[in-house]
Amino acid sequence: MSAPATATATATAPRAVAHRTRGTTHGPITRLMSPADLGQVLKPFIFLDLVHFQPGAAQQGFGMHPHSGIATVTFLTEGDVRYEDSTGQAGLLPAGGVEWMRAGNGVWHTGAPVGDAPGLGFQLWVALPAALENAPAHSQYLAPELVPHIGPVRVLMGHYGPAHSPVAAPEGMTYLSVQLARGERWTYTPPAGHTVAWAAVATGALAAGETISAGELVAFESSGQSIEFVATEATRFVLGSAVPHPHELVMGTFSVHTSQAALQQGTTEIRRIAGQLRQAGRLR
Repeated sequence: MSAPATATATATAPRAVAHRTRGTTHGPITRLMSPADLGQVLKPFIFLDLVHFQPGAAQQGFGMHPHSGIATVTFLTEGDVRYEDSTGQAGLLPAGGVEWMRAGNGVWHTGAPVGDAPGLGFQLWVALPAALENAPAHSQYLAPELVPHIGPVRVLMGHYGPAHSPVAAPEGMTYLSVQLARGERWTYTPPAGHTVAWAAVATGALAAGETISAGELVAFESSGQSIEFVATEATRFVLGSAVPHPHELVMGTFSVHTSQAALQQGTTEIRRIAGQLRQAGRLR
């Protein structure tokens, strides 16, 4: 049975771009989104850095620093990263692997590029639901071969078609890495309820109703509509979709919570862990 004409028109009309940004660049980091700007529009996605490390350049690592109330997702398409966190994990995350760090009630972590190859990728923050924002910290580090892969898509968080990421993320959010050849088309149909959607291009350029160039993040209008992408040159980009986060963002220096009480609880735990790290000589 053919679909009604109105449904066909809705499905084929481009989903409009509501916001776009090139962020602000400091050294190897371009901050495309933070909780004070587009994070308000795209929550639970509240922060996104595009990282472009160069061999031999100074100040490319992240010193030991804390978080609470959020989870961080780190994914590099090029370059390896050394990591360490206060849950006791440490090691090397190869290019194509995924770091999931649920800060919850409080965690400290650090990371830095290693080796002679340039590094290219993204670090994303997601706001945790109230039930998890003060839960114990939990980290996962997935080797590249453990990241599900379907066609041009790597499933970093959530699911895409039959593929589900092993990352223990809350329900209602999906995060994908996509690589398209020049001229290749790809259509993303978000799961039911995923009215939040955005894309950020690392290299190349896309058309999705409008042109999206390397170094840009675009937020699409709130809708459940599919998004069609066409690569105008060989392109790597990330895409997120989610059910909207229903809470206001209550912000601390390194933390985002749903209430002042939850923020205070996370701040207290961060200070407690800092004392332990100083005693162990891992924090000055």
